[in-house]
Amino acid sequence: MEPMEKRSVSDFAISNASVAQPVSASLAKALRRLRINDKVFHSITRAAAFFVLFLLSAIVVSLIIGAAPALQKFGFGFLTSERWNPVTENFGAFAPIYGTIITSLIAMVIAVPIGLLITLFLTELCPMWLRRPIGIAIELLAGIPSIIYGIWGLFVLAPFLQAHVQPFLIDLFGNVPVLSTLFAGPPYGIGILTSSLILAIMVLPFITSISRDVFEAVPPMLKEAAYGLGFTTWEVVRYVVLPYARVGVIGGVMLGLGRALGETMAVTFVIGNAHKVSSSLLAPGTTIASTIANEFTEAVGDIYTSSLIALGLLLFVITFTVLAAARFMLMKIERRQGCA
Repeated sequence: MEPMEKRSVSDFAISNASVAQPVSASLAKALRRLRINDKVFHSITRAAAFFVLFLLSAIVVSLIIGAAPALQKFGFGFLTSERWNPVTENFGAFAPIYGTIITSLIAMVIAVPIGLLITLFLTELCPMWLRRPIGIAIELLAGIPSIIYGIWGLFVLAPFLQAHVQPFLIDLFGNVPVLSTLFAGPPYGIGILTSSLILAIMVLPFITSISRDVFEAVPPMLKEAAYGLGFTTWEVVRYVVLPYARVGVIGGVMLGLGRALGETMAVTFVIGNAHKVSSSLLAPGTTIASTIANEFTEAVGDIYTSSLIALGLLLFVITFTVLAAARFMLMKIERRQGCA
């Protein structure tokens, strides 16, 4: 009987080995397939990332090549000159740069406080039944095309400002030393102030939406603990919500600033498109984007076209500098929070 038992055990081991061989082979094949898929996925994602860098580099190189004739002819004076004369081919970018920066800063000064107040109301004070309609309205504002804002600003906002707001500002600040200069001149309706208000309305949804998301991400336990210690709503917002969400808030503000710097059609409708620098916010002006949109199709001659491309290069540099500075500031804040 022993040989029979030994034979059966050996036969059983042989049969198990014969079954294990196909299983191990199929497992190795599956692992090989997964490894190949992972390599393909890694290659595709890396190619997509490098494509973005290649595309950005190609844009920068094309702008530099296109702007080279104007920059070689005018040199540093292109940045400091206010003159813009296509007839004599004498171009300067100071007026568009000034208009771009001033309108964007004024828009952010108006939009940031209002956006944060709207966000605080939605997240801390607004009844639940009212949050959804207001949130949908804010998202709809973000989806309106810029040309619609421009048409509305030209035919509705500008006449209203010309008839009611600008004369009031001129009379109110007429005898104030500094403000009389900022609000001097006839009420044109269109101008720096009008375009700044349009930009503020346009960037408001971006600031509000991002701030609302980061405010809602604050852990409820932190706010409940603060209320338990006797904090008021304002104190909870000031000492708990804003410190926790400040990185996201700054990111939303910088996103809105980037949108304001590059806005074209809405500003073109209401800024007046005058290549001059005025100390009055009521006077017409121009921006880099509106100048390019207005004159690129009419540009005749290499220097004229190159000057407009140089304006595009300057806008790229300004936007990149602002966003890079914002990113650096966010990194410092995050590092400080990590050390704390």
